[in-house]
Amino acid sequence: MSTGATKQDPTVLSARLQRAAETAAGANIDALLISPGSDLGYLVGVDGESFERLSCLVLPAAGSEASPVLVVPKLEELGYAEVPAQQLGVEIATWVDGQDPHGMVADLLRRDGAEPTRVGVADAMPALHTLPLRAALPEAEQVLAGSVLRELRMRKDAAEIRALREAGAAIDRVHARMGEFLRVGRTEAEVGADISEAIVQEGHSAAEFVIVGSGPNGASPHHALSDRVIREGDVVVVDIGGPLPGGYNSDCTRTYSLGEPRDSDVRETYEVLRSAQRAAVETVRPGATAAQVDAAARQPITEAGFGEYFVHRTGHGIGLDVHEEPYIMGGNDIVLEPGMAFSIEPGIYQQGHWGARIEDIVVVTEQGVESLNNQPHELVVLPT
Repeated sequence: MSTGATKQDPTVLSARLQRAAETAAGANIDALLISPGSDLGYLVGVDGESFERLSCLVLPAAGSEASPVLVVPKLEELGYAEVPAQQLGVEIATWVDGQDPHGMVADLLRRDGAEPTRVGVADAMPALHTLPLRAALPEAEQVLAGSVLRELRMRKDAAEIRALREAGAAIDRVHARMGEFLRVGRTEAEVGADISEAIVQEGHSAAEFVIVGSGPNGASPHHALSDRVIREGDVVVVDIGGPLPGGYNSDCTRTYSLGEPRDSDVRETYEVLRSAQRAAVETVRPGATAAQVDAAARQPITEAGFGEYFVHRTGHGIGLDVHEEPYIMGGNDIVLEPGMAFSIEPGIYQQGHWGARIEDIVVVTEQGVESLNNQPHELVVLPT
């Protein structure tokens, strides 16, 4: 198996484990059960991988005398060798085929006569494991561990912000090279393959996603790649990103035109989008809400008559996952705090014609906001 490591200092990981345990206790959760994924990477420095065999961090809430235990199959133990278990005070418990790992977790939670009544299960734990754990712990209500961990992960520390800043600069370098890839006569798939290679060349460990939406395909926000041939005058949406070796992600969208745009309304409409993106970024500050930022992005677009063509939220948090809390959308009254990092990405999508999106990752600072992407926001006209 392969595991992803977040390369965090053990003292940072130890503090995260302690805060998670304290937050769980405050939420009346007896323990967190964290399966492989970004939550596990956040807490112990290794993501792991989820298979049919159970791997699970058992993290008792603060106040328990029990130590955290990482339960892993014996054949996958070496995959967790980078976990600084001794420094974190985490026990490693292995099991082999024929043993009952879900029962092992239940026994760990019942140590010293404890009677767990509420456990937090990792949001992305497969049903293959959540259901057997429920059967092994029939007395315990299962709730989502995300209610605890999102409170920690939303607020990035200085090292995390540096990592996101590095990711932003790396993806900016790819966008700066777009003239090498986007050319009339090439297919979206051909362009996407070159972009994927450039993403790795510029410092990422992988290209997590590559969207090249040309002409009418640009009006589909989650269009990926196709065999459509790019034509002169096409407007092309390029949304790209991925993780750096430390695990933190980039995500940035720019819109290009191959020569002068074919549709006469492109430039005027694009300026509406640019003003909306700018207004949303300028609204970001400590004390503002996610809903207020979303409203700032929508107002110029709606006033210009394009409100029905802005069909998604204004942004999403980013870190070890490309999409995480906080989500920048109407109805989300979470108050922004320093250290929160998220995208600002309004779009206008005219189905059957063309679309456009501008996306930056921003971080809330003590004074206001820092943008981690700094490529031009203007419609970039590439020579044909």
